[in-house]
Amino acid sequence: MHSRRLAARRLREAAAEAAFLRPHPEQRSNGDETTYPNRIANYSKGLPHDKLGEVEPGPYRAMVRALNSTQPEHFEEIPLAGPRKLTSPQAGLAFDLEGPDAQSLAIRPAPRFASAENAAEMVELYWMALLRDVRFTDYEKDSLASEAAKELSGLTDFFGAKDADGKVTPKTLFRGTSPGDGVGPYISQFLLRDFQYGTLRVTNRQQTVQPKVDYLTDYDAWLGAQNGAELAGTDKIDTETRRYIRNGRDLAHYVHFDQLYEAYLNACLYLLQNLKAPVDPGNPYVASETQDGFATFGGPHILSLVTEVATRALKAVWFQKWVVHRRLRPEVFGGRIHNEKTKKADYPIHPQVLDSEALARVFKGTKHYLLPQAFPEGSPTHPAYGAGHATVAGACVTILKAWFDESHPVPDPKVPNQDGTKLENYTGKDKDRLTVGGELNKIAANIAIGRNMGGVHWLTDYTESIRLGERVALGILEEQKETYNEDFWFTVQTFDGNTVTI
Repeated sequence: MHSRRLAARRLREAAAEAAFLRPHPEQRSNGDETTYPNRIANYSKGLPHDKLGEVEPGPYRAMVRALNSTQPEHFEEIPLAGPRKLTSPQAGLAFDLEGPDAQSLAIRPAPRFASAENAAEMVELYWMALLRDVRFTDYEKDSLASEAAKELSGLTDFFGAKDADGKVTPKTLFRGTSPGDGVGPYISQFLLRDFQYGTLRVTNRQQTVQPKVDYLTDYDAWLGAQNGAELAGTDKIDTETRRYIRNGRDLAHYVHFDQLYEAYLNACLYLLQNLKAPVDPGNPYVASETQDGFATFGGPHILSLVTEVATRALKAVWFQKWVVHRRLRPEVFGGRIHNEKTKKADYPIHPQVLDSEALARVFKGTKHYLLPQAFPEGSPTHPAYGAGHATVAGACVTILKAWFDESHPVPDPKVPNQDGTKLENYTGKDKDRLTVGGELNKIAANIAIGRNMGGVHWLTDYTESIRLGERVALGILEEQKETYNEDFWFTVQTFDGNTVTI
């Protein structure tokens, strides 16, 4: 037993040394906080604001002071304007005993406030709001979706999904950018298929909300939200009829209330019990004639591992949110655009959003230039960049891609019927090309971009954050590899399409 005790200590010391030797990249913001002393480009929701929705200097300085000092008592001294509290600003200061330290990872600086890229992302968000009630299966025949694709194709520095010719089309509209995201139906099969949870049969039919109900579309409600007011209303539930996810509003409602690892735990259950997907060829029990995996490399192992990474991913992204970037939410940028267009203020906003067809259509419908929100409260009370949902998606999906054979087909793809009450066969030409890896990439994109469809996140909040979560998961797998007696390896296709072996 003494030798085991020594071996356990050596293992922990080796893991600590490996973590210590990982490079700690420089943490760089986009510099907007310095460029604009009135903090028009930074997060400030919940603090006191003036009539333009610009934050009062003192409370903002108090928030930054607390984040820089890391003293818990300083966080209690941040002045708030209303009842809504700041969400977990100390989370990124926590340490973890497994995987990369929360502060050892970085994402690129966010697009700058005045940039063409930021404007292009906002144009996409206006189109998402306009198309919330259009079924994903109707995009290729819907005139409004065609207009959205055409305008996005013409924007400089728009880096969303495009076809082989570099164009946004109704088929690529609002899709993810990783391998498999553009194949088959918009919604991943793992968000549609019923699955077994032990002896329970669980349906993926969801509660939905009424169409054409948006929030924070008038200036007083918008300003109240910046000052931490309570909800601008309550979710208007459609009916008691549960439906499969049909459109952007359904997807936004799902990600409004989901538990952060929920979709990936459900996907894991479907892969294990319904699809009976083969595991990665590097699983040590694939070729064993005498053993099955269980406590290690079996069902209980993956079901706990896919959820284990979520809290570590959150700490990593919460450091980026609060300490490094403090990027404003799209909701706030919509207020800046409104003040610019109504000549209440003079802001350096790129003309490709100010002159966009999407913005003109939103104004025609609401008489304001604000970004219509799908949630009564608008955005959460923490900064935009990166995104918690997207980082957790990247981490959990990376674990699933490591565990299962990504090349295994997902047969007989389905889509919701007209009213979402049943599933019917998908008949597209690419119906035989769906794979486990592609549908896992797609579910990560669906969940992350679903938050964009709600109006609370940006395109780069998705693209950068899934890769942040991926690095968290790969680091955890690397450290855990040394703890097992079995001889094994994992192979993962990354969100960029590269192959990594652990």
